[in-house]
Amino acid sequence: MGDTPVPVLWTAAPAATLDFYRTLGYTVTHEQTRPYVYLAFERNDCPIHFTGAPETAESIIEHVGCLVMVDNVADVHREFSTALRAHFGKIPVKGRPRITRFRPGQSRFSLVDPDGNTLVFIQRDEPEDVEYGGSTELEDLARVLDNARILRDFKNDDKAATRVLEVGLGRFATVATPLERARAMAMLAELAVAMDEPRRAEKFRADIRALELSAEDRAAVTEELRAGTDLEHWLDGDG
Repeated sequence: MGDTPVPVLWTAAPAATLDFYRTLGYTVTHEQTRPYVYLAFERNDCPIHFTGAPETAESIIEHVGCLVMVDNVADVHREFSTALRAHFGKIPVKGRPRITRFRPGQSRFSLVDPDGNTLVFIQRDEPEDVEYGGSTELEDLARVLDNARILRDFKNDDKAATRVLEVGLGRFATVATPLERARAMAMLAELAVAMDEPRRAEKFRADIRALELSAEDRAAVTEELRAGTDLEHWLDGDG
């Protein structure tokens, strides 16, 4: 066997850390609080350890503390979502702890624990050349859509993605195709759902319905609108 690295993260609240990782289905393999804190968890033969945060640290800044490669990232996200909803009464998507949403086709999601340690769960066979956007072949609203996608899917910055789309729609409204405008509105509708703004989401959906689109284009937009609907179901607990 080769070497096996074991991530050691900080915890300022051992009881909360134990409760959180147990909720997710991790097994506690070591629990020690005196003379110093040391906790060890394991799930699917993947260990994660914790030690006490330094006394000089007023708060732990959120950062990626661990990458976890899994065989089926969608299944893991579903399992965690179910466990967190059962424990908290809803899926925590803001503050600490929280879990990021998962869109069809994604190959990773992030989990932030009570101390701000971020674990990124990644599909084991994720392509090495992940497409991060920024194509020089795109222009006008098509480029705006690409930039907003990166902000939404890879940087988890819904507010920035919304600003980029709103500015782009205003700037390129006269030269964009109806399909591009509809795609931008569909993305804005999903982002509005994510930011708990249902009225804005419905407004964008109504604006799409008012557009003159071909049957083929409307079918394409319907697929994108479904992402927002799926997100609503996930947040409401019936998806």
